[in-house]
Amino acid sequence: MPSVLDPILQAGPLARFVLGVLLFFSVICWALIVEKWWEFRAIKRDSKGFTRAFRQGGRFSLLYGAAKKFRASPLAQLYSAAGLELSTVYGGAEQVDAVLEEGEGLPREAIDSAQRAMQRATEIEVTRMERYLPFLATTASAAPFIGLFGTIVGIMGAFHGIGQQGSASLAVVAPGISEALIATAAGLGAAIPAVMGYNFFVNRTKRWATEMDGFALELLNTFARPAPAKVASR
Repeated sequence: MPSVLDPILQAGPLARFVLGVLLFFSVICWALIVEKWWEFRAIKRDSKGFTRAFRQGGRFSLLYGAAKKFRASPLAQLYSAAGLELSTVYGGAEQVDAVLEEGEGLPREAIDSAQRAMQRATEIEVTRMERYLPFLATTASAAPFIGLFGTIVGIMGAFHGIGQQGSASLAVVAPGISEALIATAAGLGAAIPAVMGYNFFVNRTKRWATEMDGFALELLNTFARPAPAKVASR
């Protein structure tokens, strides 16, 4: 009984090489898609935890320490970058607490330093989220052409068989046409998941970049905002 693998096993060396290259790209792409999916899942989980702690308020030093626990969250990394810069300027997180508790907010120079630190952290986090995406883009654009090359090789094999046998019967052309169709399918099979994964993760990266920009502005406003005046008790 004929098997689906028979055309592959009976293919020529060049066709097998093309299929091997496409298989390599396909396996790597699926591994990267799974890895990036887990990465963005961890980003979402840690960002939820950090955002919850941030919304509850608290002293700067406590939030600065809590941000280090949410390593996967880009928002926590922004807070850590700003916290490190301010701690360096004032000589420690407790000193930043003291300045904020005075009720006047941080001076403009300190806020500018924190903003520059968060800009650097944003670039680092976006680069981290974009890691491996160029490989998916390369596979999405190159795999169909590699498959097309295999298709041409298969068709050339079919014409070569016709020339040797002097006949265009199905038994003569079938092996070459089979190689051509398998190469086409393999190229599409590698390219389609790659382009879908690339678009999905690029959109996720853009979304988190927007989240980081909004969080940075909110945090800077928090640093610059004077503390509410306490109402004297009678």
